[in-house]
Amino acid sequence: MSYLIPAHILFILHTLEQAGYEAFIVGGSVRDILRGSQPIDWDITTNALPDQIQELFPDSVYENSFGTVGVKYRNPDESVEIIEVTTYRSEAHYHDHRHPEKVEFVSELSLDLARRDFTVNALAMNAAGEIHDFFDGQADLKAGIIRTVGNPHDRFNEDALRLMRAVRFATQLNFTIEEHTLEAMKSLAPHLEHIAQERIRDELTKMMNTPRAMSGYILLKDTKLLSYSIPELLEGVGVEQNGHHIYDVWEHLLRTMQHACDQNWSFDLRMAGLLHDIAKPRTKEGVGKTCTFHNHEVVGASMAYDILNRLHYPKKFAARISKLVRYHMFYYDTNEVTESSIRKLIRNVGVENIKDLIKLRECDRIGSGTPKARPYRLRHFEYMTEKVMLDPIDLSRLEIDGNTLINELGIQPGPMIGAILNVLLAEILENPSKNTLTYLKPRALELATQDLKELKIQAIDVIEAKQQEQDNIIRAKFFL
Repeated sequence: MSYLIPAHILFILHTLEQAGYEAFIVGGSVRDILRGSQPIDWDITTNALPDQIQELFPDSVYENSFGTVGVKYRNPDESVEIIEVTTYRSEAHYHDHRHPEKVEFVSELSLDLARRDFTVNALAMNAAGEIHDFFDGQADLKAGIIRTVGNPHDRFNEDALRLMRAVRFATQLNFTIEEHTLEAMKSLAPHLEHIAQERIRDELTKMMNTPRAMSGYILLKDTKLLSYSIPELLEGVGVEQNGHHIYDVWEHLLRTMQHACDQNWSFDLRMAGLLHDIAKPRTKEGVGKTCTFHNHEVVGASMAYDILNRLHYPKKFAARISKLVRYHMFYYDTNEVTESSIRKLIRNVGVENIKDLIKLRECDRIGSGTPKARPYRLRHFEYMTEKVMLDPIDLSRLEIDGNTLINELGIQPGPMIGAILNVLLAEILENPSKNTLTYLKPRALELATQDLKELKIQAIDVIEAKQQEQDNIIRAKFFL
């Protein structure tokens, strides 16, 4: 069976082979090829030593003690890609459950693959497409199983980040975790305390960017890993809600996030969905369907920011999610809310965030068990926000104003000024190309000599018609 391997990867493999060395694509790139998906990263392993690799590829970098040489490849667009070529190695004595104290170069491919995390990542492929599989990785790949290479306690004790990677791979690939691997994860979950928060963040991000983020978080809870990543989420387990909610806070948060995944919406929306009601357990008062969660959005905004800051997400991202959480409870009644209140909300949440705030409300509804994501009131709110964010059809659209008419053109102050500007506005609405001082100044002088009563009436009719036309278009967009 032939596989599509990029030309520059084949070039590196062939160069090593022609020099008398073994060379294989390894790890996730082989796994992805066998699954029929395009690898994002390409890793190569070889029995050539680092200095021998550098001799074959002078334009390379070697700045570590792990035998990994970065071979540079220049793409047609002149961007430079680094392909990691690593000497076969074994590792030992992981003093911090993350980094090996001892790295030794070995001569056999099987010894190199034995140090890897999971069987589906311990596959190697040469330039001819031949697969080397010493740990039944192909069988696990076919069966949809995540299983460690060798003893799971050994693999997780070596590198505790593998605990998170197991969940992430199971979520990404839609695989199940093998029984002994799963039990080891539960017992060794506390080792995650040894892992840097940004490494945990990276795994959470990759997992949340899959179509099955909800199942990933359930798996984090079942393996006890959630206690060492986002323990605040566990506070919602079994916390009953009020009103139209049919799920406890925990399941509601997951379902809200999952709707954003189902819609293929942004990572920001997925995270906002997960954290939007994070403070409900801490603000709950009363029991049963009449309980309350006063100010949970305010407390939640602070909690969301702290969680994301702890995980070392960028501060700008944390602030944006915090703002969406803070305002996700925006009040809207078609008979009560005015354009002024809409403008105030937009100022508070930011023009750049308002569309996601509406989407978050949709996710919140689906996450509550409500079958209709976008009821009339929410569509009407969308209509109102779009309406007030559009440039208003008023005199501010003109490239000329009353001061210009008075100070530059010498037209006397009074009702005439307003009449002229209204006529000019009507004209540029009919023909926007006229909205230049070259046209407007002489036209204003011409209008100043006329009786504008009738023209002003006609102009106002044109303006009102354009306003109604714009409003009708927006209404139709939201099925109102």
